[in-house]
Amino acid sequence: MADKITRSEQEWKELLTPEQYEICRKKGTERPFSGEYYETKTKGTYRCLCCGNALFLSEDKYDPGCGWPSFWSSLGEDSVSTQEDRSLFMQRTEVLCKQCDAHLGHVFEDGPEPTGLRYCINSVSLVLEADEES
Repeated sequence: MADKITRSEQEWKELLTPEQYEICRKKGTERPFSGEYYETKTKGTYRCLCCGNALFLSEDKYDPGCGWPSFWSSLGEDSVSTQEDRSLFMQRTEVLCKQCDAHLGHVFEDGPEPTGLRYCINSVSLVLEADEES
């Protein structure tokens, strides 16, 4: 894995749109069913908007009906990290980009086999790098 990317809050504000900053750096969320990648079927690799780190593959994406792009697997320990999130009077598991600590969304244990996981991710935090044959 490449070195951890760290920037000041001011640098992030200059690099990101207000919506991207609110979601990726301040742990916000986009409205359900509104994100660019919610219904996307394009084949490719989903990367972190903030740093370009590879996070998820389109082949692991599925539609659980929750309103956000969802994946049953990440690309592994170099792609994402998790931490406990007790905001909004709930206990959830937050998903972060391993490279730059961008907030991506949350992971739940109600997904399909073989992992049983549902990575529920904000489209705003992603960039899709389409496969050449897509």
